[in-house]
Amino acid sequence: MHRLFVTSSGTEIGKTWVMRCLIAGLRAKGLSIRALKPVISGWDDNAPADTDTAHILEALDTPISGSAIDVVSPWRFSAALSPDMAARREDRAIDFEALLAFCRGAGRSEEDVLLIEGVGGVMVPLDDRNTVLDWMAALGHPAILVVGSYLGTISHTLTAHAALRANGISVPLLVVNDTGDSPVPLDETKDVLARFIQDSEIITLGRQRDGLVDPRDAERLVAPLI
Repeated sequence: MHRLFVTSSGTEIGKTWVMRCLIAGLRAKGLSIRALKPVISGWDDNAPADTDTAHILEALDTPISGSAIDVVSPWRFSAALSPDMAARREDRAIDFEALLAFCRGAGRSEEDVLLIEGVGGVMVPLDDRNTVLDWMAALGHPAILVVGSYLGTISHTLTAHAALRANGISVPLLVVNDTGDSPVPLDETKDVLARFIQDSEIITLGRQRDGLVDPRDAERLVAPLI
């Protein structure tokens, strides 16, 4: 089984969109996929269809139901905050060892590929001691780093990439997702990043408008991975 962890330099950058593209590209190759977003904040039981979890289920052609949501996102919190703060609002806490056991168990399933989407950026706290980076380092899966094209992204991207590599996490793919409001052209941002990052394939994704995955984008993302 191929195991990959999708992370980001920050929140609202486009991790779930990249997950959808990856699922489409992998399925086009005839591969079976298990896709998870184990931890999610900003959850609304009254509007599950508007969530990242639902978008992942839709990409898998899995009907949205309570049981399906539990399989993809067992740790759900109402407040749109970092998981540690969101959990505290509910007098709860993420059991870090249970989170690792859940992900490792998924990695032993029969699908060809396991995709795990993180929450927020690389250094977002999960509890009082552990961050998303600690989660990734404990699992040891290669990471797909998703970043934006906004002004300031170069520093954020290089910092996130350096943190991953310093913790022994390989980054086979870096995706620069067009955030639509940058004064710097997308390709120029890619060229600058490529001068500093030689051990990752760097791919740009144009502005997504209609909610439909372009098969060409899906194929480009999957090519360096499988």
